[in-house]
Amino acid sequence: MTGQALPVDGPAFDAALAASDATLLDSDGGQAVLPVRRWSEPADADDAWLLDRCTGPTVDLGCGPGRLLAALARRGVQALGVDHSPVAQEQCRARGVVMLRRDVFARVPGEGRWSHVLLADGNIGIGGDPLRLLERAAGLLAVGGTVLVETDPEAARHWRGSVRVRTERGTGPSIPWARVGTDALRRLAPPLGLAVVAERPGPRAFVALRR
Repeated sequence: MTGQALPVDGPAFDAALAASDATLLDSDGGQAVLPVRRWSEPADADDAWLLDRCTGPTVDLGCGPGRLLAALARRGVQALGVDHSPVAQEQCRARGVVMLRRDVFARVPGEGRWSHVLLADGNIGIGGDPLRLLERAAGLLAVGGTVLVETDPEAARHWRGSVRVRTERGTGPSIPWARVGTDALRRLAPPLGLAVVAERPGPRAFVALRR
């Protein structure tokens, strides 16, 4: 599930990955149910919008339990997951998919040569700075590659703050987070050399950005 001295992704979501129910509490007092069961299940029909566009080597930033990695492997697509969570690492290992346990801003193999970067399940929020995360994603791509982003269903939303994960075991630490809709993403992408080439609105909304 994004440099900073501390890891900006996985560990804060460990409790959610290990739970059957979890809620994300934001610093403005809002809350949202995290779809933790979907994360642990096989990729679904909505995920296919992302998967169908992965026609070459793909890196999944904030890969979580690895359902998209497993789906890509079944399609014969080379894929690598990156996540700082030890729980995600164990879940990916159980699925038999390739995952590196590290900060999404740390170096990964093949920088500048990947065909696609996935930012699914709201992972555009990692680190609370969508512009920095998009710049990171763009830097992983070969020219002509795409960043495939799951955006906020509210197209105009561009929120930055902090969140905490609550499960039956309690509430975790506060971490920086963001929510970005399609319209906001259109404004962020061009200065980074990224252009919107496809999108799908809906309860789960997606955008493809080409470098």
